[in-house]
Amino acid sequence: MTVDQALGVLIALHRTAPAAGFEVLREVSQHTSIKLHAVAEMVVDRALGQSLPEPVERELCQAVQRRPGQDGAPGRPR
Repeated sequence: MTVDQALGVLIALHRTAPAAGFEVLREVSQHTSIKLHAVAEMVVDRALGQSLPEPVERELCQAVQRRPGQDGAPGRPR
């Protein structure tokens, strides 16, 4: 459930294409050595106003920028 919510956050806030959202979460998880479900929880919490740890924020921004947005353009971090 949390992963689905995190995918919704990525789609809404970062204009990530739905198919790319899971890859973003997976990549952040791998690059930070944090379990995917924990990364998903952090993304959902961020949408609710909490800060992300700096390494997670950095990796998330980089992963989003590497993936196309819903319109085919690169994703945009917000």
